[in-house]
Amino acid sequence: MSDSPFARDYINDLTGVLLQLDIGGLDWAIQLLRAARDRGNTIYICGNGGSALIAGQMVVDIIKCASYEKTARFKMLSLADSYGTVMAYANDVNYEAVFVEQLKNWSTEGDVLIAISGSGNSANVLRAVEYANDTGCETIGLTSGQGGALKDMVTLPLLVPSSHMGRLEDCFFIMTHIICYALMEDA
Repeated sequence: MSDSPFARDYINDLTGVLLQLDIGGLDWAIQLLRAARDRGNTIYICGNGGSALIAGQMVVDIIKCASYEKTARFKMLSLADSYGTVMAYANDVNYEAVFVEQLKNWSTEGDVLIAISGSGNSANVLRAVEYANDTGCETIGLTSGQGGALKDMVTLPLLVPSSHMGRLEDCFFIMTHIICYALMEDA
């Protein structure tokens, strides 16, 4: 069986993109989440489509793996995981309201919102970030190197230097795993 040129090229391209990620930014994200935990604040995360699934997986890792059997425990919630709430707002108000309206019920100053958007222009994500910023939350945005509007709205943009959705999602997962495993392995 011979090597697949497609698979080799994909891995080589992904490796090149990974090597350009902002290590200092990832360290800052770890510090922001650790500080929120230590203050008793909540971390929220949102995204659409594959980004919503990445958000949900990060919550699992933080709630179970970074909190289980530890004195300092994280409070984290994915705004995409309450399907009934998301669908009710989408149907009865509009899709742009699905995340921001949930934040209005829960968020307080000092909380953290992580927003994931490949384009950086998802209106529902941007509205949530705008609200979070206005209410004193720290905001982290995972988006493409172009970043759309998201990169300029957040406290901490974590940019992936690619516009290929596969590479973006691969890197979003890896960035969230770096953050999660740093917090899991805290002494």
